[in-house]
Amino acid sequence: MAAVSAPAVTALAPANPWALVPPLGNLDAYISAVNRLPLLTPEEEQDYARRLKEHNDLDAAGRLVMSHLRLVVSISRQYLGYGLPQGDLIQEGNVGLMKAVKRFDPDQGVRLVSYAMHWIKAEIHEYILKNWRMVKVATTKAQRKLFFNLRSMKQGFKAEALDADAHRESLSEHEIDLVAEQLNVKREEVIEMETRLAGGDVLLDPSPSDDGEQAYGPIAYLSDKAHEPTAMIESRQRDVLATDGIAQALAGLDERSRHIVQERWLKVNDDGSGGMTLHELAAVYGVSAERIRQIEVAAMKKMKKSLAEYA
Repeated sequence: MAAVSAPAVTALAPANPWALVPPLGNLDAYISAVNRLPLLTPEEEQDYARRLKEHNDLDAAGRLVMSHLRLVVSISRQYLGYGLPQGDLIQEGNVGLMKAVKRFDPDQGVRLVSYAMHWIKAEIHEYILKNWRMVKVATTKAQRKLFFNLRSMKQGFKAEALDADAHRESLSEHEIDLVAEQLNVKREEVIEMETRLAGGDVLLDPSPSDDGEQAYGPIAYLSDKAHEPTAMIESRQRDVLATDGIAQALAGLDERSRHIVQERWLKVNDDGSGGMTLHELAAVYGVSAERIRQIEVAAMKKMKKSLAEYA
């Protein structure tokens, strides 16, 4: 029996055209496969686009998408400098391509490649802005324009600069004016975006280093435990016990016990010293210092029980 040869990658004949393209897990194989897929002629593109628009033909949509996968790969290479995996960039670009195919109108008189570029770049831009940094660096239209143009413009300025200025990282005042004029944004916006791009992410709570040493981040000095909810509740409870609670506990003592506790623990003289000693109180009441101590201990136990009930 003659061996059956595998279908050629360049054919767009199978019932399931997606079977021609390997998964993105093997990036080299994926790129090689999509680059071998043939491009559609203008007539074929018009035919598939009309079949999709008029009859919702998903097979036609698949063929339009597949014939432009190489375009997504090509565009994704322009964004490799942001440090994100090319496979992820391609995946997001493919989403933009599918959106373009869905919205493409064959009666507009333009090729799908020209229409799809906007949608592919828009999806890749959004992915980069969401994942390039932990903190989003660009939200307004002007910031987005600066984010995707400032780096290349700075490289152009460096190439034109004299050797003495080649090592300079920041923009000069003249270069800031040029960027603002060319991109039609404010000088302040150029300065702010340059500062954002120059900065890096800092972990609030870094993990310990490989040698076991504790790593300290901003969380160590940014946290304010005084305003932590549990701490605030405990502090408020202490304040209430120190005022109303103690007043109520003292009211439950007899006059002698209350006087002894007040003199021993609650009285502060002008010089910062405390109240009367055991011997001084013993002389006042005509008993021994040991007896004063016993009365004090009993009073403190009674107050402790009263405070616990109050709390």
